[in-house]
Amino acid sequence: MGTHVIEAGFPVNSRTEFETVRDIAANTQATTCGLARIVEGDIEAALDAGVDLVHLFVSTSDVQIEDSMHSSREEVLERSVDSIEQVREAGVPVMFSPMDATRTHQDFLAEVLQAVSAAGIDWLNIPDTCGVATPTRMGELVRFVDEHIDARIDVHCHGDFGLASANALAGFEAGAAQAQVSVNGIGERAGNAAYEEIVMAAESLYGVDTGIDTTRLTELSRLVEECSEMPTPANKPVVGANAFSHESGIHAAGVIENSDTFEPGVMTPEMVGAERELVLGKHTGTHSVRERLLEAGFQPSDEEVKKVTRRVKDFGAESGRITAEVLLEFARDADIPREEGKQESKEENDRSEVEV
Repeated sequence: MGTHVIEAGFPVNSRTEFETVRDIAANTQATTCGLARIVEGDIEAALDAGVDLVHLFVSTSDVQIEDSMHSSREEVLERSVDSIEQVREAGVPVMFSPMDATRTHQDFLAEVLQAVSAAGIDWLNIPDTCGVATPTRMGELVRFVDEHIDARIDVHCHGDFGLASANALAGFEAGAAQAQVSVNGIGERAGNAAYEEIVMAAESLYGVDTGIDTTRLTELSRLVEECSEMPTPANKPVVGANAFSHESGIHAAGVIENSDTFEPGVMTPEMVGAERELVLGKHTGTHSVRERLLEAGFQPSDEEVKKVTRRVKDFGAESGRITAEVLLEFARDADIPREEGKQESKEENDRSEVEV
């Protein structure tokens, strides 16, 4: 699809993960990145896996240094510089992450930034590890980091307050060149900035040609949903089942006339490999019902459409689901004539449909 970098895993974690990272590095044209703590064995495993970029990370917030690493600021600085030099000696580009940067004391963060920049990093990743940043604060932090380093900036945002994608975009606006994202936003706790949201926001709202094949976003989302066994909410932006669905009578009537009336316009279902759908339910209006009846081969009058619409609304308010078979039943009860030749094939299709 044209993804620029694939952070394939943590090679030292297990033999299986090492082999997975190695195989991805050997069989993709994207830059393959491997994670490593500031530990010699971690770095050796990443290098042995053949990655194109080593992503070093270490906690820099006091709470994580003291209660997770059981270390000190001085040791963090010394080991960070030593680890960067180890990767550089191998001739492989390096990204460095001061983990929990958004909760790190600013003076110490500045000290870390200056030390790792002097050691020769290619990328500085800003992790909002616990999802506590806001877009304004993320922008300020990116500018602060940029003042202290000679490297490109990347951002890593978590969604504990639902701000991961917004924070990543704020990072771009402030000068970050890259954002770490995940398909469907899956990740630790409430997840990370979502691949599909960042790509489409960059393309459609900022006018940036990302080089990503956006027409496969929905396909990719479904694949990850299946493999991860993590269901995607219907109202998930861009790729959710309801992302381009319309039930409200006002909305449906508008999109039938011109889809730009109640859709972003700059992002269409075709752009992400999805389809627009008029959903029948308690908020449905006559326009949607007429469209569905015509698609099913019926030839309803205005009065018949009104009659079926009333039944759809009542039924939807009661059960919430209007299946194709239910709609056919309403149409037959209203004695609406049906176009010859369509009836048998349409009824076969209707029996295979789950929901309108």
